Formats: sequence, C-alpha cells, structure tokens
Amino acid sequence: MKDGKTLIKTIPERCKMCYTCVRDCPAKAIRVKAGQAEVLPERCIGCGNCIIVCSQKAKEYYSSIDETREILKTNSKKIAILAPSFPASFSYIHSGYLIDLLKKIGFDHVCEVAFGADLVAYEYKKLVSENPDKCFIATTCPGVVSYVEKYYPRLVNVLAPIVSPMIAAGRALKILYGMDSKIVFIGPCFAKKEEAFRCKGRTNVDPIDAVLTFIELKEMLEDVNYALKDLEDSDFDPPKAGLGALFPIRGGLLQAAELQENLIESKIQSAEGKDDFIQAIKEFEVEFYGANLLEILCCKGCIMGAGMGTKEHYFARKTAVSNYIKSHTRVEESKNNYELYKTLKNRGLDLHVKFSSANYRSPVPDNDILSSILARMGKNKEEDELNCGACGYKTCREHAAAIASGLAENEMCLPNTIERLKKSLSELQDSKGEIAKIQEALFNAEKLASMGQLSAGIAHEINNPLGIILLNSNVLLEEIGNREEYKQLKEDLKLIVEQAERCKKIVSGLLNFSRINKIVRIPTDIEALINDSLRSVMKPENINIKIDCSFINPMAEVEGEKIIQVLVNLIKNSIDAMPSGGVINISAFDKEEDFFIIVKDNGVGISESNINRVFEPFFTTKSIGKGTGLGLAVSYGIIKMHKGSITIKSNADPAKGPTGSEITITLGRKVDTY
Repeated sequence: MKDGKTLIKTIPERCKMCYTCVRDCPAKAIRVKAGQAEVLPERCIGCGNCIIVCSQKAKEYYSSIDETREILKTNSKKIAILAPSFPASFSYIHSGYLIDLLKKIGFDHVCEVAFGADLVAYEYKKLVSENPDKCFIATTCPGVVSYVEKYYPRLVNVLAPIVSPMIAAGRALKILYGMDSKIVFIGPCFAKKEEAFRCKGRTNVDPIDAVLTFIELKEMLEDVNYALKDLEDSDFDPPKAGLGALFPIRGGLLQAAELQENLIESKIQSAEGKDDFIQAIKEFEVEFYGANLLEILCCKGCIMGAGMGTKEHYFARKTAVSNYIKSHTRVEESKNNYELYKTLKNRGLDLHVKFSSANYRSPVPDNDILSSILARMGKNKEEDELNCGACGYKTCREHAAAIASGLAENEMCLPNTIERLKKSLSELQDSKGEIAKIQEALFNAEKLASMGQLSAGIAHEINNPLGIILLNSNVLLEEIGNREEYKQLKEDLKLIVEQAERCKKIVSGLLNFSRINKIVRIPTDIEALINDSLRSVMKPENINIKIDCSFINPMAEVEGEKIIQVLVNLIKNSIDAMPSGGVINISAFDKEEDFFIIVKDNGVGISESNINRVFEPFFTTKSIGKGTGLGLAVSYGIIKMHKGSITIKSNADPAKGPTGSEITITLGRKVDTY
C-alpha cells in the first residue's frame, strides 16, 4: 500500500524476539534488525500469518474502520458485500439478523460476494475450454497473486487474467446500483485491502471503496446496542449467489465452474496453505505437469483467513459454510446468474486484469559467503548445521542466505547464542575468580601495610633490650675467657649471643619489611636451610620431627634468614598445637622451576571459622600470653616478598577425620620465575 499506508507493521515494544512471525511468513517479508522484527511492505503479500501467530499482539494491520464510517456518513448509496466465508465467522448469529445489523449501522444494501464468484467461475470455465493446451494459475487469492508477482516473475504470464470475486462483484454492482455507489467489502482477508488499493485508478470507477475484515466489522458492531428480538430476519439484496458460495473452501472454484479435478488426468490441480501453495508454485516454475489450471489458496481455504476473528477450528468452519449453502438453494441462482452474467457483459462489465512483476527474490549468495556466515555462527562442518528452525528459517543455510541479504542476524541462531552465552558465563566465572584473587591481594596488602606499621614500632622497642643483652653477654664471655670450670656457662652464653644476634636480624628484617625493602636473594641450599631452622627450635621430648627432602636440585635463590624465620615460626606453631605430643612431618621437593616445603602436624587443628583469619596481624588461637598473632602474618609477608604463596589446610573436628594442620610454601627457584 502507498500514500503513507502500511498494511501490516510491528509494534516494537511488544516484540519479544521469538521469531515466530519469521517462521510463519511464506514470503520471508520480515527483517530482523537489532533484535526487532520489522515487516517489509515491499515484500509482504498480506497473508496475515504473522498476525495470527504472534502471541504478544506485536503485529498491527491497517484499519479501515474510520474510512467505512466516513462512507456511511455520505449521501451515496452504501453497499456492503459480504464474503461467502461469513457463516464461519458469525456462527453465533443468524445470517438474516447479521444482514439487518449491517443495514442498521448505515448500509443501504447488503449483497453477496459469492455472486461475483459466480461471474468469475464462468470466466474460468471459458478460459480453460478455450485454451486446452495452456496452463493457468488461478488468481482468486490476492496473496497468491502478490507472491507470484514478487517472487516468481517468470510465472506472471500464466496468471489467469481474471479478476477476483471481490472485484467482479464490485464492478457488477456499480453497473446495477449506480457508478456513484460506495461499496465496502467485508471478508476474512487482509490482502484484500492491498488488492482494492491497487485497483484504484485503473478504471474510471473504483470497484471497491473500502475493505473491512470480519474482525473490524465485529469491532464496529460492538458500538451498536441491539437485542436479537429487535432484529429482522432479512435476506441478501440481489443479485443472489449461486455455487460461488463454495469459493472459500478448497475446490470451490472448480465446482462452481463445473471443472473436475481428475486424479488420473491431473488437468486440474489444487493446493492450499502456506507450505503447499509455495511448493506448488516452486514446482510449477520448473514443470507444469500437464495441468490446465492450478487452483491455489494462500490459506487453508478462505475460511482460515487471518481476518476471520473466530477461534473455531477448520472443520467447524467448513461445516458452518456448508450448512449455510445447504439451507439456501443455489442451483437455480447459478442458472439465473449466468443470464445476468451475459447481460452485464453486454453492459460493459470487464472481468479481466493485467498483472505486473517486481522481482524481490533474494539473490543466492555463493558458497564462500555462506560458509563465512555459517562459520560466524559456529557451523564449520555440515554436521554443525542443526536445521532446528529456531531462527525462523527451515535450514541453517537459508538463515545464512537471509543474513547475506540483510534480512536476518547471527544472533537469531539459538544454539549458537546458547553456546556464546555459555562461553560468556564461563568467562564471567573466570573473571569472578580473578576479581576474587585481586580482592584477596588487596586485602592482604592492607594486612601487610598494617603489619608493617606495627612491626616498625615493635622493632624499635625491642632493639634497646637486645642491645643490652648482647653487650652484657659479650662482656661475660670476655671475663670468663677460657676457664675450664666455666666451659658449660661459656657455651650457654655463646647460644645467648647467637640467638640475640638472630633476634637483632629479625628486628632488622621487621624494620626493612615495614619500609617495603626488597629481599636479597642468593643461591641457597634449601635442605641445609631446613636443618638450620631445626637448630633454632627447642623441641620437647614428646614431639617427633621427621624430615623428608627429595630434591633434584636443592639450590634456590632466596634470602635464607627470612625463610628460616618462617620455618621456625611454623614449627613452633605445630609444637604449640600438640601439648600432649605428636609428630611434625617436614617434606620438601622441587618440580621444574618451583620448590615446595610442607609442614604438617597432627595437633588440635584450626576451626573452619578461623581458617581464613590465620594470616591476619594479631590474630591468634593461642591462650593469652602464649602468642602475639604476628608469627603467621610476618611469615605470610616474607613469602609474598619472595613472590611465592603460602596456603593452609586444617581440620579441628575429629568426626571429620584426623585432626591437624598442613601448611604448604611454594617458591620459585629463580628471581624471574614469577
């Protein structure tokens, strides 16, 4: 349609990207752009399938209600012509009452479109008999005509050059009731709106002035207050219809035109419904198969048109139409109408039409383009093409071709979208893990900062008494000299001096740590380092320490004193965790460029509620006076300064298994390992 009128369009805010309309559109006249389904007017054939299948009511059609109301206000003769499928839509009201209702809302006459179908049937009978060697496609369905014109232009020349029953009835009634009459078609088809619009201006007088669907008529009747008792049982105004009333049912044209569908000769063939009519046209483009006439309906009969406005199923609708025809004798009217047909022809009735072609067939992309598009959707092999139809296209290749033509998007492929969502979810999970690590690092950095501030203050306080201890111990050593009687005392004083010197180094280390000084790595024998750490620990008799070192190469670049400080702290913690005695297992090994030290005990363990706090400054599970809560915090800082890691596993619940703790230190062999 033109003049700013669009037959069918999408309401964007209601569209939920289900692609149902794409799937059910026989012309693939719906483009998906930025996730929104958009009806392309130039490709649309007006079948209305998209309106039927859209559960969200996201498709709206051009309404002719206002046009009709304006017509009803005029002084012209107003004629409503009712499509023969009306009994299926208005099964709840007697036909005579419906006719009277139409007159009550302003129509002067109510006639049958089926009369126009009778006229058309005579033309088809004549066409087939005069052209026994030719094949024609019936043009009673405007959706089929539009489809052929737009997508099979090679078949335009075999479209039967005969107008539809609607146009035939309109032209005939203008002759009978006056050329200034206003005729409103009422039927089940949206495509009729387009057909009527296209006919405007082709002749001196437009045959149809407005087109209402049954849905629109029902909407208009809702505004009319009426009671059945106030309605009269009216009849259609002449001319009365004959067997043309069968047109909305498959084969109706053939029976009305006295043409028989012979299954042996196959001279007359018929097809209906969106799948069958497309397949029939596709096959007839290649071969006519000896047929004279192909009767095709876009819907499964006009009784299944998108504008019917009823929820009744197919057989209920068909029965309603059949029963109406049975109750109204049609054979005699058919004979009378033939005489009227000849009279109208003599008065200038033209039932012929010319069709035009406008090829909207999308070009088929070459295989390289298709393969590239399929690859973007994760379909690199033939078995990857699931052909599930979720995108609205029958095959993955059809979808790819639509993408190439700008009608579809990659995101419409549901399996590929699911895979990409899975991948994105996995990446998000990975990102979440990375964020957790960063948060942990920030948290630990805060701990290290607070620990550094504290250790600086403590170091300054400890340095003074350490200096006094060292000074007096060295003075005593000088006074004792080499006297034999003070040999044991001399050894004790040496140990005091040695450990005081060690404390001084530790204090110096705390000061350096608080100033974020770098560690000094030198090649060190890790196994010797472990043994040295044991000499700095007073081991109770009820504690057994086992060492298991299995190095391929025991040398690593570390600052030995700091690693000893860590090991001594861990060993002392294990001893404190086993007041009744136990075993400490120290194992060490290397693997490629990493080495590992594991300190494991069978002590009381650490509860789950405390396990995440063990490296916090000042946190301790020991009793008051037994620990400062700095040992593991300092150890954590030393290991982190070595760019290593320290982890802990512990169980304090005997019901869950043996109690105890296991701390694992992981360090790089060389400075640039991490």
